[in-house]
Amino acid sequence: MNKILCFCAFLFTSISFSQSVRLDGFIQDEQKNPLEMANIMAVNSVTKAMDSYGITNDKGKFQLTLKPNSSYVIKVSYLGMKSKEIAIATQTVNMVQNIVMDGSGIELEGVEIVREMPVSIKGDTIVYNADSFKSGTEKKLEDILKKLPGVEVNADGEIEVEGKKVTKLMVEGKDFFDGDTKLGVKNIPADAIDKVQVLRNYNEVGALKGLENDQDNVAMNIKLKEGKKNFWFGDMTAGTGVGELDSRYIINPKLFYYSPKYSINVITNFNNIGELPLTAQDYFKFSGGFKNMMKKGGSNFNVSSNDLGISILRNNRAKEIETKFGATNFAYSVTKEWNISGFGILSSSKTDLETKSQTTILDSRDQQKRDEVTHQKNDLGLFKLTSSYKPNTKLQFDYDILTKLSKQDEDTDLLRESVVNTIAATETILTRKKQDPTSVNQNLSLYYTQSDKNIFAFEMQHLYQEENPFYNANLQSRPFVLSGYDPNQTRNDLNQDRFVKTNKIDAKLDYYYMVTPKSNVNITFGNTYSYQDFNSHIFQMLDNGAKNDLNNAENNNQVNYNFNDVFLGFHYKILAGKFTLTPGVSVHSYGMKNTQSGTGYSQNFTKVLPDFFALYQIKKSESLTYNFSLSNDFTDINQLAAGYVISDYSSLFRGDRSLENATSQVHSLRYFKYNMFNFENIFANATYTKKIDAIKTKADFTGINQSSTPYNSNLADETFSGMGNYGRSFLKNYKASVNASLNWSKFNNIQNNQSATTESFSQSYTIKASTNYKNLPNIEFGYNALINQYSGSTFYTDKPFARLDYYFLESFSFVSEYEFYHYYNSGKTVDNEYDFLSASLIYQKKDSKWEYKIAATNLLNTRYLNDDSFSQFSTRVSQYTVQPRYIIFSMKYNL
Repeated sequence: MNKILCFCAFLFTSISFSQSVRLDGFIQDEQKNPLEMANIMAVNSVTKAMDSYGITNDKGKFQLTLKPNSSYVIKVSYLGMKSKEIAIATQTVNMVQNIVMDGSGIELEGVEIVREMPVSIKGDTIVYNADSFKSGTEKKLEDILKKLPGVEVNADGEIEVEGKKVTKLMVEGKDFFDGDTKLGVKNIPADAIDKVQVLRNYNEVGALKGLENDQDNVAMNIKLKEGKKNFWFGDMTAGTGVGELDSRYIINPKLFYYSPKYSINVITNFNNIGELPLTAQDYFKFSGGFKNMMKKGGSNFNVSSNDLGISILRNNRAKEIETKFGATNFAYSVTKEWNISGFGILSSSKTDLETKSQTTILDSRDQQKRDEVTHQKNDLGLFKLTSSYKPNTKLQFDYDILTKLSKQDEDTDLLRESVVNTIAATETILTRKKQDPTSVNQNLSLYYTQSDKNIFAFEMQHLYQEENPFYNANLQSRPFVLSGYDPNQTRNDLNQDRFVKTNKIDAKLDYYYMVTPKSNVNITFGNTYSYQDFNSHIFQMLDNGAKNDLNNAENNNQVNYNFNDVFLGFHYKILAGKFTLTPGVSVHSYGMKNTQSGTGYSQNFTKVLPDFFALYQIKKSESLTYNFSLSNDFTDINQLAAGYVISDYSSLFRGDRSLENATSQVHSLRYFKYNMFNFENIFANATYTKKIDAIKTKADFTGINQSSTPYNSNLADETFSGMGNYGRSFLKNYKASVNASLNWSKFNNIQNNQSATTESFSQSYTIKASTNYKNLPNIEFGYNALINQYSGSTFYTDKPFARLDYYFLESFSFVSEYEFYHYYNSGKTVDNEYDFLSASLIYQKKDSKWEYKIAATNLLNTRYLNDDSFSQFSTRVSQYTVQPRYIIFSMKYNL
């Protein structure tokens, strides 16, 4: 069998190469210098089709695969030079043709070549012609992006280009739900897409481009087909089907309109098949496009979320999910100088989770096993309005406001089996969590170019946030000893109210002075001011329904906290040959005061914090970057409150008002190489962090119940993360990559009055390959190995996977995905195998607006998946119930 396969492969390769000839050569300028990243393509003189294309490497070399005995027009373009056309005729032997570009004149035909080339480069912009990568099965933007060389899309809808995360997605130059790429990736129809533009070294403010180090900033702009402009387009899907026990449905209308004056996008989704356009995790990390304006300051003061640990879904893998979702995005050019845009998102979901888990305390090896049944209801709202005013090239005024509203409820019924000193005990625990936090984030920016040498930038950001998490735990056992508590009850009904209010203002003024065309000085004057209130109260509900307020001071918090950081920064950026260097330093004056229990506690000090950036541009498409920063890390009010706070039914926390800041030194090294000659991309990065005086946890365990308090550790915490990727395309229709990521950490804590050092080491290795044919079935297959090594435990996941898609008979699309999991630990006390298979068949007659689809998910009816996690005191192994098999028949009408 293997011999037959090898022979077939040899025969196929031989036939392929016997029917083609190769054209090699170099593209140079008039001084015989090689031109890297010049675009070249061969247009068949008879069929007018583009038979081959290429982009030169750093030596100016190109290679085209052509048909024998044919006539071609070779078209060449290079930024800043006049385009060139050469007529050639092939025979049956390989050819060599060197091309010299004319440096005079302006490139006029470049636009035409960009439109025809599958991939082309214009300065910092990579342009992909979407139709060149389509096979016919693509339905969404995501399907196209996954086929583009150098582009990856993960399960959360995040786009990475050349290893860098895309932070802004635009359509026709207009923001598409700014701050998130998932909605665009999952909803923009593939048939509307003409070009995908990747904008490297992106800076939203034209006046600051080149003044700052924008190497990690990547944006993406989607260009629409001509027939999709100035017209409504989109689709309306409705489907019904059957699950194991009940019926299933989906209703999913999507409408889009784009014109030079304005754009409107409307996306809705109502379903109970597990499609969750916006998860609670997406909601909390949704930035709305707000940038970290104080990243050069050297101080980290992050307002933490007082969330209740509400369970986060693994994408759509839950027992049951029902969703109602609606979103709209708009952009409007009021005048040529003034543009406004914004979005509104409303989401409501009901989720049932069923989990089995085992938690092991690292020091004592005591365990608790839990069977949990959880019901969640999440109502989420996001609203943003943006205004940008540019009266001329010298002035720009921007204003943004982002409002986040949510209402979350979670009820859990769990059966806990605890094993303490080999003695087992079982009990039922009921918990309830609810909260409806609100936050309003405003940003005001003013940019003024006084002259070619003097540029000013003023930025101010205000955050207002209210959080009110409520927690209730009803237990048979008594987990904590609290003053005023009545132990003579049938069950222990513990409750806690919390209210946290935050006002935080960041403001800075930057002045840039161009010393020379290749160097500038940046002086920054900035201030961060935060004022927070924290109130909490613990009470007990008695058997007779009466409320027992635990009014002792240790069970309550009423805290105010002021934080103030005034700083002056200096940075000098210089371009010297292939090097870009930016040394910098900032001087900070800090003031902090927290007031509680009728007294105040203050800290005031001054600190000098250096930073350094270096870029070695080895070639146009190869670079090495080094970053160093020394920063002060400050806690917010949550860890300063000295009264008790219930973290959960087995964990009690008490803050320390005298906590000091930690100091972090971070070193990062990044290598990048991209060869458009064969679409080879190599990138690797490594980051090492050493944190001194880190805020750590002192924990005392009574069996599996934990009481903890923070402290400043005199032992340093260390983390190291590394990632590397190699990928390339070959033989025109094939693509392969290999990826590795490593994360190591060492933390120091105190457990039961003894110093405890814990380490974790996670490794992930992935290899995959895929094809991209127009008229043949396409397959992607690969293998992922995941190794999580914790103190005393190692867990492994082996995951081979495959995907098949085939467009046939000019009307049918078949897509199927398969994943196999083998999950086990080093001692084989956990050893599970499970797999997931999905498939869909779509019929759409050519030029018809109607599409018919039958889809089946979880065809093998797998009931659960496995996971593991690590905290600094315990390890946890979990098993999650997932949705059963269901089959959906749907119809879609394309506008």
